[in-house]
Amino acid sequence: MPKSRAGRGILLTSNLPQLQNLIKANPKGYREEFLTQYNHYTSLLRVYSLGQSSSTANDKNEDLFEELITFVCQVAQCYPDDTKDLPAQLRGLLLGEGGSGGVARGEIRRTVVKNLVMLRNKDVIDSIELLQILLPLLPHVPSSLRSVIRQTILTDIKTSNMKTKNHRLNRIVQGLLFGMVERGMDGQVIGDKGKGKSKEKGGEAMWAVMMVRELWKKGVWTDAKTVSIAALAAFHPNTKVQSAALHFFLGSENDEPESEDEDDGIRSARKDVRKMEHSMGVGKSGRKQEKQLRQLQKEASKKRRAKAAGLGATPNFPALELLHDPQTFGEKLYDNLHRHDKHYSLDHKILIMQLLSRVMGSHKLCVLGFYSYIIKYLTYHQLQVTLILVSLAQSVHELTPPDVLTPVVRKIAQEFVHPGVGAEVIAAGLNSIREVCRRQPWCMEEDLLGDLIEYRKSKDKGVVTASRGLLQLFREVNPGLLKRRERGKAATMGDVSGQAPAYGHAKEAQQGIEGLELLDEHFASLRKEANGGVSDDEADFDDDDGAGWSDWEREESDDESSGWESVSSEGSDIEISDSEDEDREKRKKAKSKKKVVAEDEDGDVEMKEDDDDDAKSVVSAAPTDVSMATKKLSLLAQQKILTPADFALLNELRLKAAKDLVENTSSSSAKRKLAALESSKRHVGEDEADRFLAESDILGPRKKVKADYEERMESIRKGREGREKFGSRKGEKKAVGASSTNAQKKRNKPIMMALHSNSVMQKKKQSLRDKQIKLRASIEKQKKMKH
Repeated sequence: MPKSRAGRGILLTSNLPQLQNLIKANPKGYREEFLTQYNHYTSLLRVYSLGQSSSTANDKNEDLFEELITFVCQVAQCYPDDTKDLPAQLRGLLLGEGGSGGVARGEIRRTVVKNLVMLRNKDVIDSIELLQILLPLLPHVPSSLRSVIRQTILTDIKTSNMKTKNHRLNRIVQGLLFGMVERGMDGQVIGDKGKGKSKEKGGEAMWAVMMVRELWKKGVWTDAKTVSIAALAAFHPNTKVQSAALHFFLGSENDEPESEDEDDGIRSARKDVRKMEHSMGVGKSGRKQEKQLRQLQKEASKKRRAKAAGLGATPNFPALELLHDPQTFGEKLYDNLHRHDKHYSLDHKILIMQLLSRVMGSHKLCVLGFYSYIIKYLTYHQLQVTLILVSLAQSVHELTPPDVLTPVVRKIAQEFVHPGVGAEVIAAGLNSIREVCRRQPWCMEEDLLGDLIEYRKSKDKGVVTASRGLLQLFREVNPGLLKRRERGKAATMGDVSGQAPAYGHAKEAQQGIEGLELLDEHFASLRKEANGGVSDDEADFDDDDGAGWSDWEREESDDESSGWESVSSEGSDIEISDSEDEDREKRKKAKSKKKVVAEDEDGDVEMKEDDDDDAKSVVSAAPTDVSMATKKLSLLAQQKILTPADFALLNELRLKAAKDLVENTSSSSAKRKLAALESSKRHVGEDEADRFLAESDILGPRKKVKADYEERMESIRKGREGREKFGSRKGEKKAVGASSTNAQKKRNKPIMMALHSNSVMQKKKQSLRDKQIKLRASIEKQKKMKH
């Protein structure tokens, strides 16, 4: 027995996985063996913290130390009292806290991180304690371990908020991220202009912004505190951190902080392309391999273009709406842009302009200094001037003072709209002016407008379209600035709806829902089809057994018992018939007539009857001042709650009605209404005057640009797909059953038969003159072929 115990102890000491399994099966029986290994672990922890060992012994101790860390963490849930200090010890190893002299490096750090995640999965520690350890590690670990930590943090927060929001965890983690950003706010602004200065990393603030972006994108965090973290990072002195925060609000994907943390999809696509190129270089290559390589290259270029198109992405509307104190945020953005104008590159300044303009447009802000700042960039030779014009137009709204915008509009007209520039520049200037005036029509001057709309006689399609768009805009919003002959038929006749209100006045509230009667008629037709071709009224009155009036007497008795009295008209009495058939017929006639309800001077209800003597008076349920036409339009909205599907159906019915009107009348107003409906269909949920713009809105329709060499070759390759390879067919085997040509038969003809053929005999009989003519014709043909 003693020998077996000793042998078992030696075995368990050298085989930690076996001891781990035995402990999990019987924790009480192997507590002494666990304490032996735990004491060994604490001794190595103390030695590693002090760093008092030689290099050779250090390598051996590190390997044993890693094994002991894994062993203790695996069985920690079996001895919670003995291992209560384990999380604090591991935290000290990673962060250098708790009096430890050194911080874990290399494989020991990776082992500690993996075991901390395992302790969280076994509920030895909670999510808050794990995230408090892992979040500060992000800026200080290599990329391989950083990706593991980043994925662990995202997964843990997402899992904790899956069923219900874990507000305590979210509040603590958001506080940690807010502190990571705030600790670097006192640094010096270096800027990103010039070479060598952009190598500085953002540190922990960068990773805080990245975590906020990822959690917002996954829908885990969508509250105002998350937005406040990104809003604080938008003013960080490090331009990389600031750029990442700006991209968060702009809804862009082009906000990766480092090349080593490039998007996984792009990296894998490049790897596949290189692998295919290598295999084709060292092995067999054919049409199939070439086709696969072209497909991989196409996918990789598509992903790169999607990543590079940062400014054209969909803006982050919810984040902009959740900004706390947007006026202060906008003013700080402008102050940051104006103060560090010489430190920032043009790309970074355009990012700030984009965000500032979107905040001003969505929250109706007035940052007047922005217009005097942007006016110096309004030249046609300025780089990325289309994005600057987009930012200008997006910042304008109906509360922007017109006298601030008038110099800007005049500057655009002077720089972009004159005969000394190209047609594309003129079209861009006219479109920019149109978008500014669409949001604030009172910034336009009458003389300038007259000059701009003269470009509708240009020969370029883009210029004509832009000028006509400007003319049509002022025909709708302010035709008084146009000459009488340019106002159009609708404006001249005074039949223009949607006149722009004076500055400072709000638009009138919309009454009812436009086109609701079309939806009512559609539902009525569906009910008629369900009733077998009988309308609702006919189905009620033409029922022989009186199903439509089955409860009429009971309802009348209930009304009488409730104290309700009907008032008869002057000089007439209500006729009462004993016959049930006559009574039903009178009720039918009375219901089919038009009733008008009015109030007399005493406030009593009075019914105005028609001339029909069969329907003297009709009882009204309540007095009202609404006309029957208005009641008819709003009846469907009163009886039914319209769903998004109903509104989508309403838009389709309006579009169909507009198309029918254009086909029947072909009037210009009908065509404009159809164009407006089609445009609103493309921009569902956006107001045409207030939606954010893209570069295409400023550039307008353009001619097809001549394709470069790569585009032409791509078009050629696309046209060759599914076709046989080009080239000579000489040497190809002919298909089975195909006949030979006359030329082939002539070559295979026996020589004796060829000598006596008609063509040979005619050559022998030719005269000298005929031979000269044929020789001259042959010489001329050869000369033409050479030229």
